[in-house]
Order: sequence, then structure tokens, then C-alpha cells
Amino acid sequence: MDQANIYGQFCPVAQAAAVLSERWTPLIVRELLCGSVRFNDLQRGVPRMSSSLLSRRLKELEYVGILERRRASGAGYEYHLTPAGKDLCPVVETMGLWAQRWMRDENVAAEKLDVSLLMWDVRRRVVAGKLQRARDRYVVEFQFIGPIRGHRRYWLVFDQGQVDLCYKDPGFETALYVISPLRTLTQVWLGHVTLAEAQRGGNLRFEGSARDIAAFRSWFSLSLFAPAGRLPTGQMELEAAE
Repeated sequence: MDQANIYGQFCPVAQAAAVLSERWTPLIVRELLCGSVRFNDLQRGVPRMSSSLLSRRLKELEYVGILERRRASGAGYEYHLTPAGKDLCPVVETMGLWAQRWMRDENVAAEKLDVSLLMWDVRRRVVAGKLQRARDRYVVEFQFIGPIRGHRRYWLVFDQGQVDLCYKDPGFETALYVISPLRTLTQVWLGHVTLAEAQRGGNLRFEGSARDIAAFRSWFSLSLFAPAGRLPTGQMELEAAE
């Protein structure tokens, strides 16, 4: 597995590309940077990648020194970035910002929409500490309308400071329903439109008490790349130059 000789060049760009340009590899690095350390969690972040290919890519990243595998406190293993892997954070961030600037429409094209990935991202970005309620357990149901590949209903269950994502009805009372086409909620998530704009357009609606709807805005945290999602083309370059 001699990645360094793929291009046969001494150029540092060639060396980096040999490691990072393999299909799925940047997305695995993204998941590790976002805090996923268990195999199943990594799999949920790349739902269209086979388990066997994910296992192979993890071994390759371990071989080149980007991650290390550690035995977990329970059963199985965890995957952690090495200092070299953590150094890739600005690389991944720059890739995301570039796509927000130059590929905004392609990001939400029908064939790119992925409901499982969206809900996994929403779950891990939840600001659970901002949700103050009298009862311990709090359930939000997301209902997706229109054409979709995958489940139409997802549940976020807040319980004692933990947030779980469920693909089947957990059987608890639902406090709030979020109803939207997948494309609309993805646009909100990426920062292309605001929640208020989506609501005014009639594409996103809530069913629940005014208190629960207001609480949603406090714990629903957008994508890391959302701040760049509403800037016009060229705006990021202008701000960087100032």
C-alpha cells in the first residue's frame, strides 16, 4: 500500500493528493473531525458507503498516519485522529467553503439530497444544553414530504442531556413536529435560506406549542458551513482581502 508513488512526483501536492483523493477518504476525515470515533457512527456519516470499503479506508488512513485505532472502554475499537490528521481541519473546511461559494445549487440538487446524512448532521450539531424543560424527556419528530430516498420520519429524543436519533417511533409523546420537503430543510441547514424564509414560503411548518417552536430555534444549530451559505459569489474573497 505505497500511496506515495501513485503520481511518481516529488511535489507536495501530489503527495497529499495520493492520500486524500481516494473516493470517500475526505468524507471519512470530515466525520473524524466532527467527533465520530466508533465504526457505526462513521458509517452513519457516510450512509452510501459499504462497510467493507469503510473498513479498508480506515486501515489505509491508519497506515499513512492520519488516524490511530484504539481499543474502546467497552467492546470494539475507536478511531482517533493523530496530530497529522487534526492538521487536515483547515483543508476540509476550505473544501466546504469553496463548494458553498461555487457549487451552491449543485449542493441541493435532487440526486445529492441525503435524508439520513442530513438527520445525522442535525443530531450531532444539536445544542442540547440550551433546551431547558421541566420534564426529562423531549421528543421532536421530523416528517419529510415529497420525493425522497429513505425514511420519511425521524425522531430526536432528548433524555438526561443525551440526544438520540431514531428511525422508528420510539413510543414516547412527541412535543414538536417539523414538516418539510427534504430540499428545503437541507437549504436551511446549509444556510442558503433562513428558517423564517422557509416558513414564509410555506415550505416548512411546525406543529406544537409556541414554547416548543421557540425552543427549536435555540437547539437547532446549522451546518458548520452555514455562515458562508448566504454570501453572494465573491463575497468571501472580498471579506478575506479586507
